[in-house]
Amino acid sequence: MATLYQLHSTMDTLRRSTEEMARTWHKGDSIVLLGTTVAFVDWFSAYLADNAIEGISAIYALADDVAQLTTDTFSKLQLETKLSGLLTDEEWVNLTQKHNRYDNDVAFDKVVTIAL
Repeated sequence: MATLYQLHSTMDTLRRSTEEMARTWHKGDSIVLLGTTVAFVDWFSAYLADNAIEGISAIYALADDVAQLTTDTFSKLQLETKLSGLLTDEEWVNLTQKHNRYDNDVAFDKVVTIAL
């Protein structure tokens, strides 16, 4: 079993949010980038390395949040190479439910939301 971290941060709080996540991180945990956090994916990757967060099972974003990005921003971020998948709202809810399974039969025993 693993933890699913739901991260909702502005650029100003992203480093601190990543530091908070690092306190309880275990290899095999996954992350969902919520809201505008997906636009800071490159900074997030750097903060993951700074905090020695390794062994990430998956990094997801919500399809609706990605749809809010401009075409130019989406292209520059190259999200298709940085995300494990885009989730619909229904898939996101299913991912957070213990009795449901999503991608590759993954189940989470904890869901932690970090929103600073």
